Amino acid sequence: MDTLAEHLDRLRRRLVATSRHVNGARVLMAAIYGVGPMTSLALCAWLGGPDRFSSSRKAVRFTGLDITVHSSDSKRSPGRLSRQGPEVLRWLLFEAAKTSARSCAPGYRYYTDVKARYDANRAALSQARRIVRHAVHLLADLGEEAFTITAQPASPTTVAR
Repeated sequence: MDTLAEHLDRLRRRLVATSRHVNGARVLMAAIYGVGPMTSLALCAWLGGPDRFSSSRKAVRFTGLDITVHSSDSKRSPGRLSRQGPEVLRWLLFEAAKTSARSCAPGYRYYTDVKARYDANRAALSQARRIVRHAVHLLADLGEEAFTITAQPASPTTVAR
């Protein structure tokens, strides 16, 4: 277990370091409250470039955060998540959206309005959908620049003495 924990910690550190050098991930972290290094890198990887989705609504459907409608097969009750797409991305978005529960968050008013009408989970899912839509527009504006890597600073251990 210790070996596995060490490998996971190393992987997490590499992903966080990578997200700080990918242009699109940096823009998402700076522009969207609650989106950190892991979420921004996942959004860049799964939402892709400017031509990946023709609308932000299709990106929400891809992530599985859209609400299903009642159909004639009656195998699924209406008002549930479709749960299509990457489960990890959905989880990261939900966790990022939960930061809107903080009173200092820019989306706090929207979050509390939805929470008052429904519940906290529905409010977080609504906020997660907003994050996806915002991220799609930001990545589309960046175009192919979203995937450029900025120069990494020299490691302090490699500096000559």
